[in-house]
This record gives sequence, structure tokens and C-alpha cells, in this order.
Amino acid sequence: MAPAASTALITNDATVLGLLAITLGAVFWTASRPNGFWQRFYTYVPALLMCYLLPSIYHSIGLIDGNLSGLYPMARDYLLPSSLVLLCIAIDLGAVLRLGPKAVIMFLTGTAGVMLGGVVSLLAMGVIHPEAVAGETWRGMTTVAGSWIGGGANQAAMKEVFDVETTLFGQFVAVDVLVANVWMAVLLLMAARANAFDRWTRADTSAIDDLKQRIEAFQAQHSRIPTLTDLMVILAVGLGATGLSHGLADPLVSWIGTLPAEWRLRDYSLDSRFFWIVVFATTIGLLLSFTRARQLEGAGASRVGSAMLYVLVATIGMHMDLGALLDRPWLFLLGLIWISVHAALMLGVAKLIRAPLFFMAVGSQANIGGAASAPVVASAFHPALAPVGVLLAVLGYALGTYCAYITGLLLQAIAT
Repeated sequence: MAPAASTALITNDATVLGLLAITLGAVFWTASRPNGFWQRFYTYVPALLMCYLLPSIYHSIGLIDGNLSGLYPMARDYLLPSSLVLLCIAIDLGAVLRLGPKAVIMFLTGTAGVMLGGVVSLLAMGVIHPEAVAGETWRGMTTVAGSWIGGGANQAAMKEVFDVETTLFGQFVAVDVLVANVWMAVLLLMAARANAFDRWTRADTSAIDDLKQRIEAFQAQHSRIPTLTDLMVILAVGLGATGLSHGLADPLVSWIGTLPAEWRLRDYSLDSRFFWIVVFATTIGLLLSFTRARQLEGAGASRVGSAMLYVLVATIGMHMDLGALLDRPWLFLLGLIWISVHAALMLGVAKLIRAPLFFMAVGSQANIGGAASAPVVASAFHPALAPVGVLLAVLGYALGTYCAYITGLLLQAIAT
């Protein structure tokens, strides 16, 4: 079947990539101004949010078409794993483990928030606008539950399990993308005000601060002006590890596909190629942190990794259509109620257990956004913290199908 024709003004991916690069460069240049309008502007609006929001505006006004572009799959499959490797090189794994159980508690709270939010939003819309949730709407909601707890593989699994009609599935994909991206924008805004949030929850951030200080001390001790050799070695490590991750993932997924169906490995997303690429890349990066490769951090390994991550941020933003609310607005209200319940539960538990904003934000995004965007939110606090988001997101892949299935049964019982 021929690909859908695009009505965007710019359809050449090379040109789109150039536009995104110029946009990122402009954001960073203006954010570096020491005074004047831009200094005041970025006091309230994080630069990371602008890197994400501007491409979404390009998509919304028809300048580019993120849905038909191949840039996001490229960034997801090549730049994200490379970024994870380079960000993990300088990580202190012992310090990560010392972050304690609150990170896992907030992640599981996020999962519970998605499940509860689905039920509450269906009941609420049944009162506000019953026609919006009439008939088979609940089936489409199961796919959002799969996506927001696990990821794309879990979403596809729910489509098959609950026999979701194609048009309905497409409508809820739009709800998923727009509402999840709005929530990600909120988290990025909150990240810029982490200190105020942590004072409100009276959180103990000493373990997080200790991890940041360890990374910064290591960077200061080994910092040097990178040579061309340094940069080429950094690229060799990042892209080489990514290539190895792809090389290991492909035969492994093929082999898993030959195993008996009754083993139900798909329920854990173990047949997902992207899942294994992320797992292998993160593992390789963590292993390298125990070797001399860690000294590459002094030449800016994490900076190169962060640059790759910002390109990913821009390609994620390309998929957010700000005008999509006009198509079927009541479904988006459903999604906003759903994410609001998730957010309220996260805030309540964070206050109760005195969890830092970092744990709440990353625990939430590891559910809602998965491995592709959880490290983005984590790096908004510090590049060294990106692997924490990945580790939690991988846990979401395992829980996604089961928790979404339970949510689906609850939604079915309410709707029928």
C-alpha cells in the first residue's frame, strides 16, 4: 500500500532535520544570553521545553508532518541507544542503587494512577457527556492503558486482545500522543521548579544530590578540551555499542518468536526489538562505567549523549498536533481527566512519602512515555540521572500487558 500523501510545506526529511538543528541551536544560543529579554524568558520557560514545543508548533501549522517523517524512528533506534551508552559511562551505579525504594514506589504509584484514572475518566464522562463513551469506546481506552503503563508493544497487544476497531484505535492513538505530550510538557515545567516542590513535600534529596556531586566531581577531575581523537572515540563507543545492541537484539527476538506461544513471553514485551535494544545499550553503558572508558566523560561523553537526546526531544515534539483537539474534543477531555487522576495520585503519594520531584516525574514518565522519553525527563534534572528513567521504563514493559488487561476488564464491566 502506498504511503499517505503529506500536505506539509516541507516533506524532505533532510530539510526537516536541518530545520530542527537550527531550532535547537537557536534555543541554546538564546538560553545562554546572560541578560536581557531571553534571560528573563528562560527564567520561567525551560529551554528543554522549547526544544520540544517549537517542533510541535511546526507540525500543528502544517510546516512539517511528524507522522510521515522517518526522523523519529531514526532518533529512537540510533541516537537514543547511543545517548544512553554515553550518559551511562560516567554513572556511579552504587550511588544509583542508593537512591532507595522511593523511585520504585513512585513508579508503581504511576501504574496504579493509570489504572484508576481509566476507571474514573470513564465514569466521569458518563455523567459529563455520555455519548462520548457510548458503545465500544471502552475498548479503545484499553489501548491507552497499554501504552501508558508499558509502551507501543503493550498498546498493540491490547488492540488484539480486546478486538479494537481500526478507526477507534486511531482516535485513541491521537488521544494518547497529545495528552501524553501535554503531560510531558508539564513535567518539564515542574523540573525547573524542583526545589520549591521538594520543599513542599519536605523531601530528602541527599541521595540525588550525592549522585550529582559524584558525577560533577568526576567531570571536574578528568575534564579536558576534547581532541578530534577524543570525539571520534566517543562516537565509536556510542554508535558501536548501538550497533552491537541491534546486532544482539535481532537474532534474540527472532529466537523468542520460535518459542511456544503458551510461554506467553509477549505478555512481558520480550518479543519487542526496541525493548532489547534499550536493555543492551543501557547494560553496555553501565559495564563500561567500570572500565577506563569512563575517562571519556572528561572529554565530554555525556555532552555528546545529551546532544543526541535533544535531537530525540525535537523529533518527539514533531508528533504533537496542537490542533487535533478539534477532531473529537470529548475524547481528549476523557484523556485529560484520566491523566489528571494519575497526576493527583502521584502528587498525593509524593507528599505522603516525602518523595523528591525527580522520583515523581521520572516514575510518571516511565509509565506514560516509556523508554523513549523517560530519560528525557530525567535528564532535565541532570544528565547523569537519565539511566534511572530507562531502568524504570523497562519495568513498565513487563507490567504493561497485565495491568492494562485488568484495566480493560474493569472498563468493560462499567461500560456493559
